Amino acid sequence: MPTLYSIGYATKPLETFLQQLQQHQINAVADVRSVPYSKVFHDYHQEAITTALRQRGIHYVYLGEELGPRSKDPAHYDASGQVQFALLQQSALFQTGIQRLQKGMEKGLTIALMCAEKDPAVCHRSLLIGHYLLDTLRLDTVHINHDGGTERESELQQRLMSLHDIVPDMLTAQCECLDMAWRAQSQRCAYRKPE
Repeated sequence: MPTLYSIGYATKPLETFLQQLQQHQINAVADVRSVPYSKVFHDYHQEAITTALRQRGIHYVYLGEELGPRSKDPAHYDASGQVQFALLQQSALFQTGIQRLQKGMEKGLTIALMCAEKDPAVCHRSLLIGHYLLDTLRLDTVHINHDGGTERESELQQRLMSLHDIVPDMLTAQCECLDMAWRAQSQRCAYRKPE
């Protein structure tokens, strides 16, 4: 099965973004933004990026409804209005999005999940999607960093433990520490409804 990638565009020039996709032989982009537009980077508006990708022979599919960080279901939010990734991961819509990714990969597509964030550690493409894929399906997403380097989801999860100063000990197993770090980072970064 092909590798699943993720990439954030942030302040990246479009040409650099496209070169990084081609460097990793990516032939399909799954846009996982809840809102497929950018206030600042107009090259990444849905229509513009679709055209740019098509010109390079790269397929575009919008999966923001299924795999985006903002749920339309109030049951996926806590009392403060913050989306709860653990709940969102169990939703039928999210599961449909995961199945669509799997089907694309089974067809031989090399897919990159696309969102805006520069660092996957603060983006739902790792905290929501990559986390689920690794923990549930043992699929280790490869995140393309801003400079073009890569970091596997399993490596990113270790980085989250460092970010939150969580260390396994005699009473806390590695798997518990990974979960604690993921929950802490999700609390820090998950979408919160405006007040």
